[in-house]
Formats: sequence, structure tokens, C-alpha cells
Amino acid sequence: MGSHSDHVLPEPITSAGREGLAAILERPRETVVGLDFDGTLAEIVPDPEQARAHPGTVPALAGLAPRVASVAVVTGRPAGVAVRYGGFAGVPGLEHLVVLGHYGAERWDAVSGTVQASAPHPGVEAVRAELPGFLDAIGAWKGVWIEEKGRAVAVHTRRAEDPQAAFEALREPIATLAARHGLIVEPGRLVLELRPPGIDKGIAFSEYAREQQAGAVLYAGDDLGDLAAYAAVEKLRSDGVPGLLLCSGSTEVPELAERADVLLSGPAEVVGFLAALAERLKRV
Repeated sequence: MGSHSDHVLPEPITSAGREGLAAILERPRETVVGLDFDGTLAEIVPDPEQARAHPGTVPALAGLAPRVASVAVVTGRPAGVAVRYGGFAGVPGLEHLVVLGHYGAERWDAVSGTVQASAPHPGVEAVRAELPGFLDAIGAWKGVWIEEKGRAVAVHTRRAEDPQAAFEALREPIATLAARHGLIVEPGRLVLELRPPGIDKGIAFSEYAREQQAGAVLYAGDDLGDLAAYAAVEKLRSDGVPGLLLCSGSTEVPELAERADVLLSGPAEVVGFLAALAERLKRV
């Protein structure tokens, strides 16, 4: 039988997913793969600065990327940070990797090794200055932590005494603050992100898939921010482009799990899936 590295490619639970996987296996060179970073390729950790891609990520992607049209990491993080935490730069086999950072406002590609970016939104700067005092004034400072994301700013409650209660208590005040500065709030797993409107993972991924003239797509995500990318894949399907949706860590965000074609327990299984797909495509 095969080597110990053989991974089994799970059967999608939906007919649309089975159709998507069949199309990917038939037309790998026309397939665009989109992958979220945190919670999908990297475990969720209390301090986002400690997040690193699962050790199997780079080998799996280096095996897969040369066999498909393109692999794009679609993240809310700055593109350069995702490249660093992922270990994606200068890796043989990842020449066609692209990182769409800040929900597509930034783009790093392995070929040039540089980041291209659009101008930042002035509201982000204003919110950044106001947030510490704002959280202090509403008595929400304890255990709540601000993450600087360059073109966005995020408030985490994972370290609070009751993380879920802190998250719920902050939703409305943060939404009010964001609206005052022309920003929107993207809720996630115990995090509220304030960022400019008109950019999301769905817009970023669908524009990229269109640019690559994708004949099939795959998208893997784990959080509420990935719902927009799920919707983009569903739209592509309705336009005749088959697609496959993977959900990483299917218990925390039921909205995602309900729409996924393949449910995976977290980054280790996502990486296993990508490695299995690369192995199958070697034989195509």
C-alpha cells in the first residue's frame, strides 16, 4: 500500500460538495484554493501574536500549490504578518501562493515577495486613539485586550474572567463607536473587529477567483468572518463554477458548519485534507 504519509480524502456530505471535489480532481489547473489563516491553518491561541501555522501547513501547501491554479491565504491580518507567521516566504513549491491580507486590502505574492496595498481608512486611526479610554469609561477594561491590525483594530475578550459575557456586553457599545467613525464591526470567536466597510473575505476571494478565471474553487474557514467567503463560493456555484467548502473546528461556529461540505476538527485535519488532496492530484 502507499507510504505512511497517505491521507484519506474525506467524502463531502453534500451533493454540491461532491460535485465540487470531483471538479477539483478533474480540473486541478483551473482550481483556486482559498484558506483562512487563524483557526484554519493555525490553532487559535489566547495571544494572536503567538499564532503560528500548523507544522504540516507549509509541506501540504508546497505539495498542493504547483498542481492547482493558485492558493490564496485570505486573512484579516496584515499580509506581511500572515506570511511571517505562516512561514510562506521563499519556500520551493509556493511560487504561486498569494496572501490577501486585511480582507483583500493588502496583497502579497510569493513571486515578487512584496505587499501591495490601498490607502488606509481615516476612521481606523480615530478609533485606535479612542479605544483605550472608551473601554475604560464603560468599565470593560479588565481582561479585554486590543489587537493592532494596521488597517483594522480588534478587541479580544478571550482573556476576560467570563469571555462570552464580556463579548456580549461589548457588542453594542463597540458597534456605536464604529458607526461614529464610518467603520463596521466584524464579530468573531471572542473578538470584535472594527474595520472599513466594503471589504470582506467574500469580496476578496470572489475577485481573486474571477481574476484567475477559476473553473473550480475550494475555501476553508472557521469563523463568522468566513461566512462572506462561503457566500461567495455559493454564488460562484450558482454561476456554474463548482466549489467545495471546508469548515475547521466545526463546534464553535454552527453557522459555518451548517453550510460546509466537509467538517474538520481543526487545523491538523485541514492540513491533512490539503495533503491528501495534493497526493491525489499527483496521480491525476
